[in-house]
Amino acid sequence: MDRLLKYLCGQILKLSESRMLVLLAFITGLLSGFAAVLLKNLIHFFAWLLKGWFNTTAESSLYLIYPGVGMLIAYLLVRYLIKENIGHGVTKVLLAISKNDSKIKPHNTWSSIAASSVTIGFGGSVGAEAPIVYTGAAIGSNLARLMGLSYKHMTILLGCGAAGAVAGIFKAPLAGILFTLEILLFSISITSIIPLLVSAVTAATVSFIFMGKAVVFSNSIESFSIGNIPYYILLGIVCGFISLYFTRTTLSVEDRLKNITNPYKRWILASLSLGILIFIFPPLYGEGYESLTSLLNGDAISAIGPNIFGDLFTNQWFVLLFFAAVIFFKVLAMAFTNAGGGVGGTFGPTLFIGGVTGFVLSKFINLSGFHMLPEANFALVGMAGLMAGVMQAPLTAIFLIAEITGGYVLLMPLIITSIISFITIRTFEPYSIYTKRIANQGELLTHDNDKTVLTLLKTSDLIETDFQSVSPNANLAYLVNVIANSKRNIFPVVDSSGVLQGIILLDDIREIMFTRELYEKTEVVKLMKEPPDVVFKNEKMDSVMRKFESCGAWNLPVVNDSGQYIGFVSKSKIFSAYRDQLQQVSHE
Repeated sequence: MDRLLKYLCGQILKLSESRMLVLLAFITGLLSGFAAVLLKNLIHFFAWLLKGWFNTTAESSLYLIYPGVGMLIAYLLVRYLIKENIGHGVTKVLLAISKNDSKIKPHNTWSSIAASSVTIGFGGSVGAEAPIVYTGAAIGSNLARLMGLSYKHMTILLGCGAAGAVAGIFKAPLAGILFTLEILLFSISITSIIPLLVSAVTAATVSFIFMGKAVVFSNSIESFSIGNIPYYILLGIVCGFISLYFTRTTLSVEDRLKNITNPYKRWILASLSLGILIFIFPPLYGEGYESLTSLLNGDAISAIGPNIFGDLFTNQWFVLLFFAAVIFFKVLAMAFTNAGGGVGGTFGPTLFIGGVTGFVLSKFINLSGFHMLPEANFALVGMAGLMAGVMQAPLTAIFLIAEITGGYVLLMPLIITSIISFITIRTFEPYSIYTKRIANQGELLTHDNDKTVLTLLKTSDLIETDFQSVSPNANLAYLVNVIANSKRNIFPVVDSSGVLQGIILLDDIREIMFTRELYEKTEVVKLMKEPPDVVFKNEKMDSVMRKFESCGAWNLPVVNDSGQYIGFVSKSKIFSAYRDQLQQVSHE
């Protein structure tokens, strides 16, 4: 088997670069499509299995139990089998591109599917899209690693896997490509888009074969009325502010819960909180796509599901308040699921909250008598509005919703609402929910090649260690002997503990270094001076460059967190590495 694999790899590598990438993109798309189909079917299998074990009269009370059980199984799977945090898949992919040369561990080709299918199948209030993106990206990355490809080609195949994953799970090839280009922040040429197209179309085809040709969300939308444009603008503004609430609340609640160091205490608190929320608000159960589909078909009562409120829903204002509360609590339910040990993404909850937001706004205007709006239309457009705000990816939002609903008749309001939502949230929040944390850490790649290269460069890789160090207690005679045997003109002064005390420049002692009467009585400590600045081993390259620009030096000493000397980093070596890296990230 190994011989056959090596033979096939060798034959593929003999192809021209463009043909090789297209072939590998096809394989990546094929595997990503199968992965998406598998994940969807596993989620449906677990949901079917749980409902089959219990009669319907007990079903609503079991909302208190199911999600917590799924979260616990996922947590145990991650802790004892996978042994690595696999949550927030899209963010992990971004980190792999910026920090790990686009390398993703092999277990990620299956681990996210296993953990998220249990989490969501048991009712965890998260989405399956981020885990499948992580899976697809891992497939592309590991295929590239198997073939021994460069960072440039590995990044393209990683993107092909992500595009294929989105295309496969939504049966939306265009959305898969836009997702990769807009959210994963690739800077590639037109020729490099060909592999993305091949992968996305292949994955979508696999999905169509196994899951049918029907759109993901059936609906009963009406034709677009130009008189409703002001209300679509209003919806965009509302979606922008709810996106802000979504992003900041999610990150804040997760961070607070992570402060509970005992994972089982955290699981108990999160699972109980989630169970109670789902018991009161059944649409929070699982992805919520069944409820969302009901709203898209104008059936709000079916979207509510089995509940404890009974005849109160005969009052349409109560229906409005119920779904307004769902918007508020869905964010908390999602955060509880992820923080409590579950594995899932924010993609699905974004679509769900967006649909409910569009329904609530149009329902409020209809009940108030201001105007009569098609509630199904606004639910559909709201999905795009919230995605454009939370993910800060308006193009992906517009075409994804059009593809998965067949709602191209509403293309104009999709554009209007998405753009307004994007502009609204950007006024307050420059980063998406996927990029906010890593942007604050200085590890985010952007479409700006200069910033991308600086992010990819690692200070630890550029340290030069061939500098001769001297002790502060040494004399000038010893220093002159060191100088005679060194090819450098900078000498770090390091004490017995390895801590950097200062530096000596050859130019600073040139006038006295041949004055022999000073050799024995002049100590190094009197000759050294403070370095213009110091660099830390794991410091971000943009910070290092700011230090070079500020002090005007060409070489700066590198120390660890304890101040111990490691070596020097030079501006010339950074420039050389910058040029090499720029050639790799530029796909022209």
